[in-house]
Parts: sequence; C-alpha cells; structure tokens
Amino acid sequence: MKKVILLLVVLFAVVIRSEAQLERKLENENQPVDLIFHAPRHINLLTVEHLEKKTMHFAIMHTFGTLDGGIENLFGLDNGANIQFSFEFGLSDKISLGASRSSRDKFYNIYGRYLILEQTQNNSVPLSLSFAAGGGIISNPYSFLPQNERPQFTDRLAYFGQVMLARKFSKKISVQLSPMLAYFTNPLDIYQIEGSQNFYLGLGFSGKYKVTDRSSLTLQYIPNLNSDLQSNFGIGWDVEAGGHVFQMYFVTSQALNEQYLLAGGNGVPGEEFRLGFNVNRIFALGQKKK
Repeated sequence: MKKVILLLVVLFAVVIRSEAQLERKLENENQPVDLIFHAPRHINLLTVEHLEKKTMHFAIMHTFGTLDGGIENLFGLDNGANIQFSFEFGLSDKISLGASRSSRDKFYNIYGRYLILEQTQNNSVPLSLSFAAGGGIISNPYSFLPQNERPQFTDRLAYFGQVMLARKFSKKISVQLSPMLAYFTNPLDIYQIEGSQNFYLGLGFSGKYKVTDRSSLTLQYIPNLNSDLQSNFGIGWDVEAGGHVFQMYFVTSQALNEQYLLAGGNGVPGEEFRLGFNVNRIFALGQKKK
C-alpha cells in the first residue's frame, strides 16, 4: 500500500513539472484555471472547487445496495439507499460553511472549507490547495436498546479533517490528492462502521478525464492507511446540464460523509459494487460588488 501511495505522489510531481514546461503563455497569465473538477464534490470526496461569496452549493447524494442481488432486486435499487443532503454557503471567496445529513446512522455533519492556493494558468501557482474540517453527531435513537444502554451525547460524536491538493494538468486531465483523517469519540458496535478504533487515516485520490465539453470520466480511490479495512474505490461519469452537475458512479462503499468514508467499510471491487448518483446545484444568492 505504501508503494502505491508513493507512486501516486511521484507521478503527480512528474506531470506537474512536464506540464509547466509545455504551458503556453496566455494574455492574462495570473488568471486562475477554470473548473479543475465539475463540482465541489467528486463522487464522494470534497474537492478544491470553492464557492464564491454569497453562493450556495446544494447536493443530493445516493448510494444503493450491491449489484450482486441481480435483476430480482433491480441490481441493488430495492435494497435501500443511503441518502445525504448537504448545503454549503460561501462566506467569502475563500471560506465556506456547510451542513449535511446522512441517513446511515442518521448522521448530522457541520464543516468548513478554506481555499489556501488557487492554480493559475501561467503556473506561477502550480496547484490548488484547500483545507476542510468538521464534526458531526450520530442521532439514531437506538430505541431497541434499554434507556440506560443507549449511547450518550459524547459517545455519538465524530470529527474529520481533509487537505485537498489538486492540479489541472491539461484541458482534459485533473488530479487531486486528499490526505484525510476521522476520529470517533466512542466507536460502538451498534454504529454502522467497521473496526473499533478511534482514529482512521486515509489518502484520497480523485481523477477526472474530460471527454466532451460538459462530461467527464471520473475515478475515486481511498486506501485506508492504519487499518485492515478494504479501500474505497469508485468509477463514474459527470455531466453538466442546465445548471446542474449530475454524477453517476459505481462505488464499493455505501458511505457518503467524510467520517464514514474511512470507517464505514468497503466491498471488493468487481464483486460488491454499488450504484450511486449525486445531483449538484450552485445558486447565486446575491450580486457581487464590482
């Protein structure tokens, strides 16, 4: 696993160097690049695509049951879905705050993002860098348990941190590396996570290959670094249409929020894929000052 991660980092650095040498001069050399990714989310992971001031990103995300149920269960669609609604608002051109709710364990999350660097077209800034962090609570009442055995408030808390380091290498290819961690104050057996550790570490990888002006082939890979859990793998297709970004994908995990992406368990690629899709919409809530 360490060799795979090292190889990804080396390839990332090599392509940055080669692209910097081939980049042609533009009229406005300090102009930020456009759309490293199609939306602030890429399959399941947050991206470096930030919100401008007074804009809001609304996303509806779904993952279903495994495909191995066959046509009888409509390839997992009959087995129930994990659904997440999220809202994120741009407080400035660099800072945004968001909130989400996932049906798995009825998990509520509050998070923030900060844009540190933005890639420019002349490579004076060769990549984009942003940071996200947040915390959430498992709100499932667990009413099947006796009152004195139900988790207390402090037992239900979970936190995450994520760094997003991305580059648009060409008009077609974009890549992001996302070191990330999750912390559960008390990882009880009744939660829909795997393992009993407090800390989970991972290195997310996001890739985009633009096929047409408004659609791209996408890839997600999140290896766990400190546990024997299966790694998260996904492949999908992004489409821009009518102000929306539709994302359709096959993924090995039913998890959607950042904490559960690391701790929620994964299937084996090719054996336990799930169908998933996201709907992204960005709204302008006010006019920016000129």
